[in-house]
Amino acid sequence: MRAVLAICFLVAAAPASAQGPFAITLLGTGNPRPSMERFGPSILVEAGETDILIDVGRGALQRLFQIGAAEQIGAVDLVLFTHLHSDHVVGFPDLWLTGWVFGRDRPLPVLGPPGTQSMCDHLEEAFAFDRKVRGRDGRYSAAGVTIAVTDVDPGVVWEAGGVKVTAFEVDHGDGIAPAYGYRVDYGAYSAAFSGDMRYDERIVEHAKGVDVLVMEVVSAELEMRKAAVKDEATIAKIIAHHIGEEQAGSLFARIRPRLAVYTHVVPSPAVAEDLIPPTRRTYGGPLAVGYDLMQITIGDAVEVHPRRALPDS
Repeated sequence: MRAVLAICFLVAAAPASAQGPFAITLLGTGNPRPSMERFGPSILVEAGETDILIDVGRGALQRLFQIGAAEQIGAVDLVLFTHLHSDHVVGFPDLWLTGWVFGRDRPLPVLGPPGTQSMCDHLEEAFAFDRKVRGRDGRYSAAGVTIAVTDVDPGVVWEAGGVKVTAFEVDHGDGIAPAYGYRVDYGAYSAAFSGDMRYDERIVEHAKGVDVLVMEVVSAELEMRKAAVKDEATIAKIIAHHIGEEQAGSLFARIRPRLAVYTHVVPSPAVAEDLIPPTRRTYGGPLAVGYDLMQITIGDAVEVHPRRALPDS
């Protein structure tokens, strides 16, 4: 609740528009370390009638059920992978196969950097038994278990229903390439998602002027104190692959979003009181620290509130 109170007075106005709703739900705001408060990285983007998932980390399916979005599991229009680290993809087989069991009757489009197709091809092989057994009695659609996967290069990668998705490269550190961020344009509104990155000025060009910018963050000071890993050299390598608060703030100041949002929080225990003060050294604009099931609605105003979780049925 503290994060909500911290940003409620920072909402900015924009020209009125008659287009449908544009909402972002942070399904998971965590990292590889398991946490009951911060599930694995995953973001639901709802642009009018289009549902997009950006990354599918640990627990993404459970979060969708938690918000009563069971019908969306089988109706996702597009999955985007920023990169292929396990914490960003480990929930995908659950989404893919459970969506099929829940009635998906069309192929699931999946886009990502080179290597995405190979990963999905091997997943189909790994789950061949399940696909064969469930598929032979006619209860489940053969098309619904198909992954329509494509490795994509930077640029416009998808356009449908008034929604345009653009991929751009980001620097996630030595040996992790390519890694992508994405920009989603929907009518008069736009949002950009950094994926995992260390300081990289290329994001300024691609995210300039968006309504909402969702960016990962690492608190180096807190990571050194609270990380489960105790080897200092290993911790230093982790920090070197991510962006710190002051660095992120300097990019926010140049991009000037109506709202900047932190996700993929490292370490998981970090809260607004840890991350906002260092960011304020370089950025004075609207800022929120993401939490699981934070919903951001983009319209004449940018509004932030917890998405209602339904009780277990």
